[in-house]
Amino acid sequence: MKAREIIALEESLGYHFRQRELIEQALTHSSQARELEALSPAGRLGRRGDNELLEFMGDAVLGLVTTEALFHRFPDLQEGHLSKLRAHLVGQRHLLKVAEHLQLGHYLHLGRGEEKSGGRSKATLLVDALEAVLAALYLDGGWEPARNFILRAIVEPELAHMKLETSSMPVMDFKSALQERLQANGQRQPVYELVKEEGPEHKKMFTVEVRLESPETAAFVARAEGTTKKQAEQEAARQVLEYLAAHPESTTQAARNGSAP
Repeated sequence: MKAREIIALEESLGYHFRQRELIEQALTHSSQARELEALSPAGRLGRRGDNELLEFMGDAVLGLVTTEALFHRFPDLQEGHLSKLRAHLVGQRHLLKVAEHLQLGHYLHLGRGEEKSGGRSKATLLVDALEAVLAALYLDGGWEPARNFILRAIVEPELAHMKLETSSMPVMDFKSALQERLQANGQRQPVYELVKEEGPEHKKMFTVEVRLESPETAAFVARAEGTTKKQAEQEAARQVLEYLAAHPESTTQAARNGSAP
């Protein structure tokens, strides 16, 4: 990474690295690390560092900072609500927005194959890089820089967006919310189908479709992906809820049909 690019990223992070090799490693995907190893004569350069281990540590740092913040900020919430809120804050969908805001895709070091396949915009790679950057902050500067960035860029803006102090707990279990909404209006329950499963065992991606099989919604189909089947189903259900909110006439017509003699 060029010096000016490092400086630009440091400005976005609000932190200056003393060990710049840490931020370099945090942005190095395994595809490039293995590619460089293969090109080195007789393995002279040895094993090149990538961001997988940093991602592992960053995930833990993110979880602890988020848990601490929620514990102190919402002492009256039940454990179940706090767990759902934490799951949202550290989930891929939210972290992807943060990674895109930081333009991490621009800074990634990718192998040629990953570059050609659009790796700079892949959700999994961007979220992994963000978690690795969090580990780099922690390893280079300690707890405070990592905590301050997580609160400023990941936790606090989303909590403010949710307006938790002035509203009820936001919907986190989208599948249950969708089921309850359809039941209340006499509509058929959605059908979930796993349509794709790809990637190595330790980093699989699941693609799920959910279908509303009723004439009122014209067999509306939503598709989503996630690192677990459950996560993909939740995201697909969220999309359906958004669709129903934007098309209230579907729900109204279903209710009328259900109450007709």
